[in-house]
Amino acid sequence: MKKIIPIFLLTLALCQIQSANAHAVITDYSLKITPIHVNNQANVELMFNSQIELGLSQIFLVSKGDKHQLLTAVNGSKQGQIIITIPPLETGDYALRFKVFAADGHLTEDVIHFSVSK
Repeated sequence: MKKIIPIFLLTLALCQIQSANAHAVITDYSLKITPIHVNNQANVELMFNSQIELGLSQIFLVSKGDKHQLLTAVNGSKQGQIIITIPPLETGDYALRFKVFAADGHLTEDVIHFSVSK
């Protein structure tokens, strides 16, 4: 019985370590410092805490009227970095809605709101 308790505690600790890395969390994005200007195509960089499987992920531009447009994304030069191409936009409020799969297969969904001005 005394041998079972340390094995149980070790197993519990390992499970907690693995769950800490289970989801792709956005750690930074370029919209914080580089705004999108009206009628200009732009690239937006998203940084995640883990590698992203782009083939299984979706990123949408959400505009007025809850219209969703699927966007193109490519892997950046750094691990966890993806670059999204934003088409020319009119003045207004928008959002990036994404569903991304981490390399370990866990799904993360989130929304980033932003505005476009002159």
